[in-house]
Amino acid sequence: MRLIRNWTSQPRLPHYKGLMRMLIIDDGSRARAFVAEGLRQQGHTVDEAQDGDTGLHMAVDGAYDAIVADRMMPGLSGLEVVQAMRAAGLKTPVLMLTALGSVDDRVAGLNAGADDYLIKPFAFSELSARLQALIRRPPLADHSARHVVGDLEIDVVAHRAVRAGEVLDLTPHEFKLLERLARNAGQAVTRTMLLESLWGFHFDPRANLIDAHVSRLRAKVDRGFDYDLIHTIRGVGYVLKTPD
Repeated sequence: MRLIRNWTSQPRLPHYKGLMRMLIIDDGSRARAFVAEGLRQQGHTVDEAQDGDTGLHMAVDGAYDAIVADRMMPGLSGLEVVQAMRAAGLKTPVLMLTALGSVDDRVAGLNAGADDYLIKPFAFSELSARLQALIRRPPLADHSARHVVGDLEIDVVAHRAVRAGEVLDLTPHEFKLLERLARNAGQAVTRTMLLESLWGFHFDPRANLIDAHVSRLRAKVDRGFDYDLIHTIRGVGYVLKTPD
């Protein structure tokens, strides 16, 4: 199966004014060269890693504007690379490439911490446009390293959430969801905002995707404590706030 389209069949793309430093992590030399060459033709600086272990080391040590990572690689997979990056507090946008195109596969990639998901075979023009969109995408709110809402404290750098002195056992994606709500504490965060920010979707591929994640998060954040922090705003989304 052809995983990339013929480079020579793609029109030369415009040179972007906002040049960036990119990292390509892919064990396939042909696919990696295809992406790297296209980005270099646009004037971007591109580093390459041929396996997940090397890619993770470079991602953590280097200051990249965006990362393109293959999902299936020997050693550390693309999912494991992204999970390790997010656990380390690295927020670099990641576009994941894969031949696995089912909804469940895409959700798994996005849940691991990827910002977007592109199915092979792909056109370079689409990959380039998706990278530009990721870099333009603003955060929901501020980039503070610490958030306090009532008796809840969130340390973004340490990837740690504590409520009333009790450390909450959160998955990486649950922590990311709680952090987004905390950044907008006291303000409504719509389901659309969460879908676009956390999963890269402009639509809900499963009707209850957000609600299911919030339900699991509530069980850990609110259950057994003096008052609820996560509240539903019917027809809108959610808000993290104290009773007063």
